[in-house]
Amino acid sequence: MNAQFFFVYLLASKPRGTLYVGVTNNLKRRLDEHRSGAVPGFTRTYAVHQLVWFEVHDSLEQARRREKTLKKWNRAWKVALIEEGNPDWRDLTDALDPML
Repeated sequence: MNAQFFFVYLLASKPRGTLYVGVTNNLKRRLDEHRSGAVPGFTRTYAVHQLVWFEVHDSLEQARRREKTLKKWNRAWKVALIEEGNPDWRDLTDALDPML
């Protein structure tokens, strides 16, 4: 795949649990980093590893703007965003397109 994509994503510790908002250009690699605890920080401390929502952007600037917006949202808005497309809070990792 030649195109470069950027991802804004939400992780949860469990359904309706602790939430984390992030941005990356390689979602699968970043999920592996979160899950392995390779990088110290919030997701390792609070075991926030379940991918419950993501969206794809064409530019890093676009993705970072969206990430900053979501980080300012209150929890209820984030929960509503997740439940709009993932009402059962399934881990979406297995549903990722292998091309991403």
